[in-house]
Amino acid sequence: MSLYSFGLDPLSCHAWNKDRTQIAVSPNNNAVNIYEKNGKDWVKIHELTEHTGRITGIDWAPQSNRIVTCASDRNAYVWTLKDGVWKPTLVLVRINRAATCVKWSPLENKFALGSGARLISICYFEQENDWWLSKHIKKSICSTVLSLDWHPNNILLAAGSADLHCRIFSTYIKDIEEKPGPTAWGAKMPFGEMMLEHKDCGGWVHSVSFSPSGDQLAWVAHNSSISVADATQGKEVTQLTSDSLPLLSVLYISPTEIVAAGHDCCPYQYTYKGPHSLEFVKKLDIPKQTSKGNMSAMQHFRNLDKKATEEDTSDLDTLHQNSITQLRIVSLDKAKVVQYSSVSLDGAMVIWDFKVLSSVKIQKDEVDVVIIFEQIFFELL
Repeated sequence: MSLYSFGLDPLSCHAWNKDRTQIAVSPNNNAVNIYEKNGKDWVKIHELTEHTGRITGIDWAPQSNRIVTCASDRNAYVWTLKDGVWKPTLVLVRINRAATCVKWSPLENKFALGSGARLISICYFEQENDWWLSKHIKKSICSTVLSLDWHPNNILLAAGSADLHCRIFSTYIKDIEEKPGPTAWGAKMPFGEMMLEHKDCGGWVHSVSFSPSGDQLAWVAHNSSISVADATQGKEVTQLTSDSLPLLSVLYISPTEIVAAGHDCCPYQYTYKGPHSLEFVKKLDIPKQTSKGNMSAMQHFRNLDKKATEEDTSDLDTLHQNSITQLRIVSLDKAKVVQYSSVSLDGAMVIWDFKVLSSVKIQKDEVDVVIIFEQIFFELL
């Protein structure tokens, strides 16, 4: 893994460009800073400051190279790079509360925006008037929309909200796209049709993520639980509650593997192989090695005086020193993720490696010995 620091300010959200040579991050204010990789360092090359409120969402479209941002000022902007300068275009989102999250659709012909107005704005570009319009999804949403994720078919949209519900909606807009075919979630998909509504998720639904096929949906809630709804099994929901602090972000990184992170400051790996088969795999971090023997006598007595302990416990034994706010895919796609990134309230960004090595068979005394290499290199020595 690689650890990078962008200062002391908390990082609330981030997004990558297509070739992963640039990253857009928000230091928990009204600005978006764009950094470019220069050797082992990240150099700031642009600053987007059109918003007047705190940035709450960033997404970077890989093919069109457009950035969409949203903020607590109730606005969203689509940024286009022209002659080396990022130019903003205001989007008519028509909301009266803060925007909370934003995400491009897979085909990049529209994007979804969640807000505190208890609705989802589906925004698309109208060529005739050269502006971005929006259509609203309001059905059954009773509180702030906290998270969004797109189905691979570019039509279905998952949303988690503060009313303790997780839902899937159809965003079919006949003016800009062809009529969709049936999916495991349902066949009839007019705009705003609710394909799934799971009630009482146990807490605010902080993050949602479709599987690579789109047939499963994972989400994490504020009651320290992770859940998976399986459309191939009658939309049955499997929930696993842990004894860790609440998770804030979840990401499918293969057809069966899920990574989630949050207030525990490190990612966790889970595996889902069917109904009632959602299991915790491991903690994906390398504990820091403490050097208790190198502690000076002065530090020893200072800890006894201030903390009533002999140990220096000012730092956590994880790479991140504060809550992880967001996970993003860095390389490849959900079907076979090799790297993913995390940003945290400590102002750092970590790129994590994820590798699955194939099994090797060895012939010994006419017995096949199968050696299976464990996923991830994070092993306690």
